[in-house]
Amino acid sequence: MKVKPLGDRVLVKRIETREEVRGGIIIPDTAKEKPQEAEVVAVGDGKLDDDGKRLPMSVKKGDRVLIGKYSGQDIKINDEEHTILREDEILAIIVK
Repeated sequence: MKVKPLGDRVLVKRIETREEVRGGIIIPDTAKEKPQEAEVVAVGDGKLDDDGKRLPMSVKKGDRVLIGKYSGQDIKINDEEHTILREDEILAIIVK
């Protein structure tokens, strides 16, 4: 199934960070915080301004971005967790 976000919405997949466990303590998945780093999977066409012109998106497919822990709406696509959010909820683009 393919998903194309509408307007200024962006579909991202959160990137899990690997945690080193010291002392044999295992943290269950339910107690872990959501990762804030994500990869852009798909972007919408952009927001319309007051004149009806489409504003270009700042992010593109494949970009790595920082998002808030509780930003957007979590959805499942092909049994994989994704988040859909507005472009203005993206905090930063990670440049390597």
